[in-house]
Amino acid sequence: MAFDNYVVVNIDRDVAIRNLFSQTKDPKRLVEQISLIKGQPVLPETTLLIFDEIQDCDEVLNSLKYFKEDAPEYAVACAGSLLGVAMRKKGRSFPVGQVDFMTLYPLSFAEFLNATDLRLYDTLLAYHQAEALPDILLDEFQEKLKIYMAIGGMPEAVVDWIETRDLSVVDETLTNILKSYPLDFSKYASSAEVIRIQQVWNSMSNQLSKDNKKFKYSEVQKGARAREYETAVEWLCAAGLTHKVCNTETVKIPIKAYENSSVFKLYLNDVGLLRMMFNLDSSTIMEGNNLFTEFKGIIAENYVLISLLQQGISPMYWSSGNQAEIEFIMEQKGKIIPIEVKSGKSVTAKSLSEFRKKHTPELAVRLSLKNLQFRDGLLNLPLPFADKLSEYITSK
Repeated sequence: MAFDNYVVVNIDRDVAIRNLFSQTKDPKRLVEQISLIKGQPVLPETTLLIFDEIQDCDEVLNSLKYFKEDAPEYAVACAGSLLGVAMRKKGRSFPVGQVDFMTLYPLSFAEFLNATDLRLYDTLLAYHQAEALPDILLDEFQEKLKIYMAIGGMPEAVVDWIETRDLSVVDETLTNILKSYPLDFSKYASSAEVIRIQQVWNSMSNQLSKDNKKFKYSEVQKGARAREYETAVEWLCAAGLTHKVCNTETVKIPIKAYENSSVFKLYLNDVGLLRMMFNLDSSTIMEGNNLFTEFKGIIAENYVLISLLQQGISPMYWSSGNQAEIEFIMEQKGKIIPIEVKSGKSVTAKSLSEFRKKHTPELAVRLSLKNLQFRDGLLNLPLPFADKLSEYITSK
C-alpha cells in the first residue's frame, strides 16, 4: 500500500499533541487537531499517520481501538522503543484484536545492498537458479557481506557508512548504541531486575565465544541458578536485544512439541553490535576471512539467525547428547529441515552427515563460503544468499 504523504507525531516531544489524547477519545477530532498543530493535512486513505515513541502513553495506545472502530478510513502506524518490555508492565491496557503487529529488525544483508549497491541488490533478487554463480560475482557478494557483518544493520551505522565509508565512524556509533542500552534497562525494569539484566547482558560475549555456545547461568555469576536469572533473559528477548534459540534432541513432527526451553543459546540482535561487543578491531577484520572465522564463526551464525527470523522462521537447534550438533533446525509444511552454518570454505563436518543418515530428511541446507549447489538433497547456499533461504527451500 502506498500513501500520498505521511505525518509523524513524536509522542515524547510533541507535548501539545500528547495532551490531546487525555482530552478526547474521538479519532476524527484528534486528526483535526493534529493537522492544525503539525500544519499538514491528515487525509482519509491517502495519509499515513505515524505515532512514534508510544510506549509510555496509555492514552495513545488506547486510542488505536477507537481509530479501528470509529475511523477505519485513517491509516495509523505506531512505533515504540522497547515496546515489548513496556507492554509487560502490570496494569498496562492494550486494544487486543484491534492492532496488527510487525517486528522491525536491523537491516538485512539484502536491505543493506539496496542502500549501498543497487546492482548487486538487483542481482540477488533476480537469481533463482540452484546453480553456481560466476566466481567473480560470488567474490563481490562475499566482500560486501564482510562489510555488512562489520557494520551490521543498525540504521544509524548504515547511514554513517553510506556518508563516510569510514569504519571508525561506524565503530563510534555502534559503541554509543551499546552504551545506551543499560540506560533503557533502568528505565523499564525495577532496581533488582536491572542488576540481573545487566549481568546477563555483560555475559553475552563470553557465552558466545566458547565452543559450546549453550547459555550457562554459571557464566553470568558463579553458582547462579536459572530461577534467579531467567526473568532477565526473557526481559532482554522481549526488548528485542537478544534472541533465544531452544534445543531439541527429537526429530519428530511437530518439532515445536519437542522443544527443550531450559536448554538454549542466546544471540545478539545485530552482527555489528556483536563485533563491537567482542572488541574486534575494524582495521584487521576485513583481511581474508577473519570476520567469518573469529570466535568459532559465531558472527556468521548470528547473521544467519537474524536472516531466518526476518524471513518468519523461528528455528531451534539440534543436538545428540554431546556427540553432534546442528546450528538450526526448522519445520516447513510437515518437513524437518536441518540448517548447518559453516564460516569458511571447509565444509567437512560429521554432525550434518550423521543427522542425514539417521533421520533422512528430504532436504538439508548448508550455508558456507562455497558456491551455490544442490545435489542429493543437500542445498549449499552461499552465506550472502541467506536472505533467500526461504525462497530456495520452498522451491525444493
